[in-house]
Amino acid sequence: MKRMLIVAILILGLLALASCAPSPNDLVNSPGEGGKVAGFWHGLWHGFISPFTFIASLLGADVSIYEVHNNGGWYNFGFLLGASAILGGSGRGTARARRPSERAKEGDA
Repeated sequence: MKRMLIVAILILGLLALASCAPSPNDLVNSPGEGGKVAGFWHGLWHGFISPFTFIASLLGADVSIYEVHNNGGWYNFGFLLGASAILGGSGRGTARARRPSERAKEGDA
């Protein structure tokens, strides 16, 4: 019985991992409705506004978070930078103010 449970958990885990597998974007380097392909700067902007566009998409607006008519890697890089900066992945935690006791310990060393 215990062995069956472990096997079932492993199978469910593998299925969960397989469901996260990326699929190819067939619209890369193809122009959208405006005749343009989104590049790095559009990706950066879309990353910055991603929390707001996510909320808008939940409210039923005809808005998508990610532009599928993009140039590939550079758009993805810009989107990642923009999203990480706005969502707190820009290293703000390392710049926190140290306590006076921490500064005194460093001065003794």
